[in-house]
Amino acid sequence: MIEIKKVSKTFTLHNQSATSINVMEGANLSVKPGQCVALTGSSGSGKSTLMRMIYGNYLTQEGEILINGVDVVQAEPREIIELRKSTLGYVSQFLRVVPRVSTLNVVAEPLLKIGVDAKVAEDRAKELLTRLRIPQNLWQLSPLTFSGGEQQRVNIARGFAHEYPAMLLDEPTASLDAKNRETVLSLIEDAKTRGAAIIGIFHDEAARDRVCDQQIDVSIFTPKAAA
Repeated sequence: MIEIKKVSKTFTLHNQSATSINVMEGANLSVKPGQCVALTGSSGSGKSTLMRMIYGNYLTQEGEILINGVDVVQAEPREIIELRKSTLGYVSQFLRVVPRVSTLNVVAEPLLKIGVDAKVAEDRAKELLTRLRIPQNLWQLSPLTFSGGEQQRVNIARGFAHEYPAMLLDEPTASLDAKNRETVLSLIEDAKTRGAAIIGIFHDEAARDRVCDQQIDVSIFTPKAAA
């Protein structure tokens, strides 16, 4: 479902005489349906950079990033948009939403975008918000008014609303209490059971050991000159 082949990444520092820094070289990774792979390594080793390349937020200088056969490196913007709608989900660390949109609509949005009936999408959103312990009296409010922990849970609910075949998870259990952490790990396990291919960053070692089938230290892809 996810194939990364000989991927390299260079950053150009335009404010420093266009200096180029090669931060990743020859990255290879394969994730099958129903498998969760953790990206590990010290801070600055390239975990988030690789995730952003997979999602199409960063350009890639060399190699292939195949998501269900679509090469993100060569894909047109419209293909990336379609891929994100139907195939590739991303739960980031930060909630980014349009102000004044209700929490219920924020969570239902991924389903509405792919044409799911509004009532079905709303019911799924309610199910996830309940499961993640967001009080019902908050559902009609914008999540931008919530605490950090509540926003994180709304972000997770939105990320799991549609059953994406491939998912990227960036610290999904960070700062959660024990009950909500357990809920998130159960959602990940459910996604694996239905066949989702998942790549995640987990600083929570116990969570990583529980849901991940393989761990890849991305520092092995750091060029020696940049190490």
